[in-house]
Amino acid sequence: MNTPKIRVGVIGAGNVGSALVQLLNDESRHIALIDAATASLEVVGVAVRDLEKSRPGIDAALLTTDALALAGREDLDILVELVGGIEPARTYIEAALRRGVSVVTANKTLMAECGTELSQLAHQNGADLCYEAAVGGGIPILRALRTSLAGERIERVMGIVNGTTNFILSKMTSEGSDYAVALAEAQALGYAEADPTADVEAFDAAAKVQILSSLAFGTELCGEEISREGITGVRSIDVDFAGRAGYVIKLVGVAERVGEHGISRHTHPAMIPAEHPLASVHGAMNAVFVEGSMSGPLMWLGQGAGGEPTATAVLGDVLHVARNRVSGRHDVPFSVDDRLESVPAGEIASVFYISLDVMDEPGVLASVASIFGQHGVSIQSMEQSGFGDEARLSFVTHSAVTNNVRATIDELAKLESVDSVGACFRVIDGGIA
Repeated sequence: MNTPKIRVGVIGAGNVGSALVQLLNDESRHIALIDAATASLEVVGVAVRDLEKSRPGIDAALLTTDALALAGREDLDILVELVGGIEPARTYIEAALRRGVSVVTANKTLMAECGTELSQLAHQNGADLCYEAAVGGGIPILRALRTSLAGERIERVMGIVNGTTNFILSKMTSEGSDYAVALAEAQALGYAEADPTADVEAFDAAAKVQILSSLAFGTELCGEEISREGITGVRSIDVDFAGRAGYVIKLVGVAERVGEHGISRHTHPAMIPAEHPLASVHGAMNAVFVEGSMSGPLMWLGQGAGGEPTATAVLGDVLHVARNRVSGRHDVPFSVDDRLESVPAGEIASVFYISLDVMDEPGVLASVASIFGQHGVSIQSMEQSGFGDEARLSFVTHSAVTNNVRATIDELAKLESVDSVGACFRVIDGGIA
């Protein structure tokens, strides 16, 4: 019997694209790939910006600068988009899907912005749209949510989904580095961009939380803004306090149920108990922690970025789509649960860590404690340390509504005896995020 042939086009030949083409052309895996795809896979074109750049492992005859023409090839079965961003990636993907060509992408920004719309377009044209590599690099978390846990009622998904920020915070924890020093090292090693805003201000993590939420709960992928706090305000003194108290500071993305039909999604620095599995995720690694009503806690850990790990996730999608093409079927898009309502982060209760720099004089602590009380924020513990004419007050609260904590912070900042509010982080404790 003749083996069917699936023709693949790739847009983007950076670290991930180059690694993918090499995986697809790996002769030592040729039979295994045919078995997994139920077809032979042929790369018929690779779209790049610069034809003169050396690309080891890629046949120069495959290269083109016309990505839109590649997406519109009559003989194409699967288009792999690896350029990122909204445009022109969206144009390429839509052009392919309208012709019934299946698409595999690692584009978390685009999927968070219009994943529901693009999935419907794929369905209408009998094609697949897969994006496993959009979250967690090589970690197969999206397929696990979509298939293995499809029948589970998931209560919360919480993850370290940005390698840059985890590297920075790990350096601050293990070496006592200041934020600026740790960021500079991340940039020197290639973990952080020259402009790190998307990572350190949590835009990247927020997009991934939206994608996780859609598969865990059925929320829509339509660019809805979620609560977002970055790590630029994390100081070495906060990391030190967390360590003494038995915690580690991590940037976490959280999507969780609130009541029967409420969903809260937020990403922020948090103090995690040292014994929690996420606390041991160091360097540029990623991890996703899932809590199900029947399965209990589950965690996936792995490389969250890098050409080869991410390419393996892309390849997994290509093989899945190829099997569908051969069998004449395609996946049904994920369902959107119209009953769900977004609960603002300000309405969620949590334990908080708050630090203040104040004048070291009588009556200051009493006035500070009074403001906490006026806003219904109860203090669980307090640490005071002096330096010259000033003192640092570090508080851990009992569970308090976020809006009440914000109001407390705003009023504290107005006190003449308060020089500055240093930090305000959630504490993941007793199941509260």
